[in-house]
Amino acid sequence: MKALVVRLDSFGDVLLAGPAVRAVAAHSGHVTMLCGPRGEPAARLLPGVDEVLVWSAPWEGVDPPPVRESDVDELVRRLSEAAFDVALVLTSFHQSPLPTALVLRLAGIGRIGAESVDHPGSLLDVRHRRLPGRHEAEAALDTAAALGFPPPPGDDGRLRVLPSPDTVALTGNGPYVVVHPGASAPARAWSAERCAEAVALLADAGHRVVVTGGPDETDLTRRVSGGTAVDLGGRTEPRTLAGVLRTADVVVCGNTGPAHLAAAVGTPVVSLFAPIVPAERWGPYGVPSVLLGDQKAPCADSRARHCPVAGHPCLDEVTGQDVVQAVRKLLKEHA
Repeated sequence: MKALVVRLDSFGDVLLAGPAVRAVAAHSGHVTMLCGPRGEPAARLLPGVDEVLVWSAPWEGVDPPPVRESDVDELVRRLSEAAFDVALVLTSFHQSPLPTALVLRLAGIGRIGAESVDHPGSLLDVRHRRLPGRHEAEAALDTAAALGFPPPPGDDGRLRVLPSPDTVALTGNGPYVVVHPGASAPARAWSAERCAEAVALLADAGHRVVVTGGPDETDLTRRVSGGTAVDLGGRTEPRTLAGVLRTADVVVCGNTGPAHLAAAVGTPVVSLFAPIVPAERWGPYGVPSVLLGDQKAPCADSRARHCPVAGHPCLDEVTGQDVVQAVRKLLKEHA
């Protein structure tokens, strides 16, 4: 059986689809993942993925492309030529799978399943209804099972990625704590000042600190490192970052892709979690974690990209000392 799994949004979202992808792979001869450009690096890290197709959907992301008939026609052609037997469309709780399902129907895919609160007409063969309180990773697994792809025996359902490289040449020898200050949206980020404070206090407490960030975050990581921490800003592509996070004692970061990558390599997370989306759905999954941030702040469930409350109190009232104590708690509990 040739199966298609679709997850069109960001890096972290694709990582959260990983357990569902493994479930599909356990019952299929070949699995292709259709994802957007932001999710492609994560798709290439997932066990069970044989092929990755990349397409920018006009209904996904903060800067979606315009609707072009030629783009849709080209995707339909590619999918039709691949002759998939079945497709699993994965979305977040606030997204609709139906535009994607329409494209898949046009491509001749005969069996399509997704979670949908909207009436799907003839677009879905399996319409799953999300159970209350499910994490995004669990909800994806539930949808896969509804389509006939239960988890394989012995699979614990946690996040997982392909083996990562040795990164000691980057991090240096000895234990360390990672601080990742960046986030995909400003509302999800702890301030640079607070991050720098945490790095200094962690160092004062005897921890060696490594600061990570993407190629567009080098100014931020330099500022946060402050001459105290190892600055890896712009020096880690996704597989390398997985290696850096895998050998860390603890990862300190916001609700962003590296939090889910840390969970996928089994590293505890201190999560600076802005409540713009529910932590029960998006928090670090399957690893020890400490959640910091006021989860009842006025911005709760707003899905805002920029904090609607002056001073960003939900996160910036968290102090560097709070982070040091959270790191200490995780190390003590999981020594």
